[in-house]
Amino acid sequence: MRRKYYSSKKKILKFLYERELETFPRIIVSCILVISFFYSMPVIINFTNKNMIAKKEFQNNSKAILAYTLNKKSSVSENENITLDERDLLVDIFNLNDLQGDTVRLSASTIKQLFEDTGYKLRDVRKKKLVKPVALTLLPNEIKLIENTKKRKEFFIQIVLPLILKENNNIKQDRKRLFTIINKNNNNELEKKWLEKKYKQYGVLSKDLSELKIRMDEIPVSLAIAQAAKETGWGTSRFAQEGNALFGQWTWSGEGLKPKEADKNEGHKVMKFNVLQASVRAYQRNLNTHSSYKDFRKARAELRDLDKPLDSITLSKYLDKYAETGSLYVDVLKKIIEQNRLKDFDDAKLLPSSIELESLI
Repeated sequence: MRRKYYSSKKKILKFLYERELETFPRIIVSCILVISFFYSMPVIINFTNKNMIAKKEFQNNSKAILAYTLNKKSSVSENENITLDERDLLVDIFNLNDLQGDTVRLSASTIKQLFEDTGYKLRDVRKKKLVKPVALTLLPNEIKLIENTKKRKEFFIQIVLPLILKENNNIKQDRKRLFTIINKNNNNELEKKWLEKKYKQYGVLSKDLSELKIRMDEIPVSLAIAQAAKETGWGTSRFAQEGNALFGQWTWSGEGLKPKEADKNEGHKVMKFNVLQASVRAYQRNLNTHSSYKDFRKARAELRDLDKPLDSITLSKYLDKYAETGSLYVDVLKKIIEQNRLKDFDDAKLLPSSIELESLI
């Protein structure tokens, strides 16, 4: 009986010993896995954060001033080993700023009187499609004090409409000259130099005439007004008042205004302009050069090929990358265009300027 007891006890001890030998490696492996998990977690989190931030910055970058950022690495074409000097895209905008640096801010009452003296009324513009060339350089501070929403909106439209039409006219003239050059068998030296300048201005590194034709085109007036209204709160925002920033474009190196919520040492600034006209030109150049708006330009070119007008509602859906709100931003633009009947101004013409009018301004 005692022998059986000792034999059974021996078997149990042997079994436990063998189980212990089997369990020990498992414990070791489990410990290694746990240690590896906690060691790798910070690396994984860091990688995820970087990718999320990079994605966010990519979206935001579509609102950067023009297609590139000054003082950063030059862009190189995917197909050609040609470097683009970013200053070539900005030079005419900065020149416009420099030429009109000494500007005077008119009061809202003075501007209203100017509109009355020149017979500039939106009601007449909607009917006759003719706009007085009243090119103001700064927004009045008092625009935010106009309590009547309808009057404030109309006042803002009166200010920005001639500026938008003027820049579209500049593009229209360039486009006409481009088509003349394209249709010629041989181009003279003056035309070749002009083409070189425009290739640089529109960031066409490949010197492809068809690509230049797609980029060198107008922005629908109603769409430009809607974006200016949205970005400035109809002319009342701090960026519009202090920096003539009608379209909220960003810069990391140019002169600009820091958003209140932005980090003091890092992040973007809202591009600052000396005159409103420079802001409009920069906005148009941005849509015509930035990679984020390639589909916008493609859709616009398709409308041209079909001999259809540049419809702002159709084209607005390709501006979802202009703001972080994406499709919601597009919905807001459509609502602004429709509620304020902005398409009435799409076929408006800017009357020639006169010495008398310039003296009044």
